[in-house]
Amino acid sequence: MKVLIDECAPRALKLILASNGHECLTVQDAGWSGKENGELLALAEVEFDVLVTLDTNLRYQQNLAGRKISIVVLRAQSNRLTHISPLFPACVKAVDEIKPGDIVYLGPTT
Repeated sequence: MKVLIDECAPRALKLILASNGHECLTVQDAGWSGKENGELLALAEVEFDVLVTLDTNLRYQQNLAGRKISIVVLRAQSNRLTHISPLFPACVKAVDEIKPGDIVYLGPTT
């Protein structure tokens, strides 16, 4: 899978996904830093299969119906590596199994 990692996610996630056979870029690598979610999704959908983000409100901020890009949302206490890294194995599994247009949430709901 070709994976775009949102700018709010730790860069270590790129290494983990790449070591599991996925082609990964961060938003910064792609030159899309600071793009609003709607524009970012439109750009990403052309070049990527999956967006990994920590933005839990994406579903409510954007109309995701009909999108072919899949989205993995990591839910954690913060975006600090110590809070996100326990979700890395589940993230790899989700990226391995996700279908086009799916949204998968990982981590606690509160």
